[in-house]
Amino acid sequence: MSRFVLITGCSSGIGLAAAKALGQHGYTVIASARKAEDVTQLRQLGLLAVELDLANEASIERGAAEAQALAGGRLYGLFNNGAYGQPGALEDLPTQALREQFDINLFGWHHLIRQLLPAMLAAGEGRIVQNSSVLGLVAMKYRGAYNASKFALEGYTDTLRLELAGSGVQISLIEPGPIDTRFRANARAAFLRHIDPATSRHQAAYQQTLSRLEREGGARGFTLPSEACIAPLLHALGSPRPKHRYPVTFPTRLFGVLRRLLPSRLLDRILAKSA
Repeated sequence: MSRFVLITGCSSGIGLAAAKALGQHGYTVIASARKAEDVTQLRQLGLLAVELDLANEASIERGAAEAQALAGGRLYGLFNNGAYGQPGALEDLPTQALREQFDINLFGWHHLIRQLLPAMLAAGEGRIVQNSSVLGLVAMKYRGAYNASKFALEGYTDTLRLELAGSGVQISLIEPGPIDTRFRANARAAFLRHIDPATSRHQAAYQQTLSRLEREGGARGFTLPSEACIAPLLHALGSPRPKHRYPVTFPTRLFGVLRRLLPSRLLDRILAKSA
């Protein structure tokens, strides 16, 4: 019997790649997106799809209920993927912008898990996979809001893993580095919405930030396609002993090692040079 997996953030990038790929490996995908037009396009691809806005609790509850109904009450997996990055120095960041970052990148994921977890616990099985980031391992300048949300996600997921022990429900983190998605374009829009470069002492650095966000192609040759996350996702969903963490891309593996080995002052000097 095919197992049903709900994926958030399927309008593009990793979510869309996962939605297309999992069906080829025996899963029935329920894709979700926050815009009705994106849901329509997902259905045109032949996918089951529901509207689900991670910034809106009522939308999360409706989307979760629709997904459960499509799965006949036996939703096996959740891939929490929908997120975005809010660039800008923390001193320039309006508090509301930080709230919005956490609403989508953490609080929405938490609310969705709470909708789906009781049925998984009742069934005695289930998988939750959380899409984190290399920026959940190390911090970089002008990415403080995103850093904070992903650091929080790492702690949240570690705690939930301990609390789910013995329940049959298992949870894992995927930790991508640079992936070729619409992340940059969405981050640029968020930057322009909340940050005024002209009034900041970081004005010169912001010009570099905007140039980076507007640049096409990979970051220094390390960027991988969205499909690089598929193999770890399949292992997290299907292995009897899924890993707690799946690093994806060379920068994630490198910084994971450096964080463990280097004194914080030396690591800061390396990270301070990161664009």
